[in-house]
Amino acid sequence: MSLALAAIALAVVMHVTWNLLARRADPRSDFLWWGLAGHLVLIGPWSVWALVRGTQWSPGMVVALAVTAAANSVYFLSLRAAYRRAPVALVYPLARSSPLLIALWSVLFFGERLAPLGWTGILVSVAGLLWLAGTARSGEPRAALPWAVLAAFATSVYSLSNKTAVPALPDFASVLGWVSVAFAVSWGALSLANLRATGRVVPPLRPPWPPLLVASVCIGLGYAPVIHALRYLPAAYVLAFVNMGLVLATLMSLFVFGERAHWRTRLAAVTVIAAGIVCVGFAR
Repeated sequence: MSLALAAIALAVVMHVTWNLLARRADPRSDFLWWGLAGHLVLIGPWSVWALVRGTQWSPGMVVALAVTAAANSVYFLSLRAAYRRAPVALVYPLARSSPLLIALWSVLFFGERLAPLGWTGILVSVAGLLWLAGTARSGEPRAALPWAVLAAFATSVYSLSNKTAVPALPDFASVLGWVSVAFAVSWGALSLANLRATGRVVPPLRPPWPPLLVASVCIGLGYAPVIHALRYLPAAYVLAFVNMGLVLATLMSLFVFGERAHWRTRLAAVTVIAAGIVCVGFAR
């Protein structure tokens, strides 16, 4: 348990880091496209080799990898589509409501049993996420809503496919290779979307090198510890814990970056999210 929580804490820090960098980047640079490309260049080759060499492959593992890669692509594409219609403050909390879906799929299809306190924590944290999303109403919320829901659904799918695969991944390097293959497919999907929308694969701007390098390292290393934690904890609990990153990012936006719009409501909402996560932490 302690090892899993340490892995999740590391993932939260890295996830918050690259998301804050993306938030401050010029939208024309398509920061996510560059971050995935950087991961594939810096970490992809040796991690994929570790995956191929060390994993005991089976038809089930191949299917799980294909599902993870496809669901990751749907997640990134739907999230980007939602961001074009509504602000991050509305879209991202909705997309991160996936622990409730994961809990339902786990019980219905995998026979997993969650503690009553775990269910309570998940429901409370999702209520906080919906409350937080309600503080941002600019843009086209109705047009963004289906895309945000699709992103949450995709998250639940790849989380459970990762859960089924992680026992066969022998070490952290192979987990990183698993992430790299999924990211390669997602990067290809984003590239095709760019080509269709603008007639070019590469975005018109490149982010500055320092934040791009940091993000390239954090985007994959922030995902792999989450998969590692799935060895020890139910997937719904892991994703609920990861949402502490959203709490930290919101607090930083309030107290570090001085974003004061609806600050009382936003602070109350993240308090509810944190309370739900604490309940999950005490669940057995």
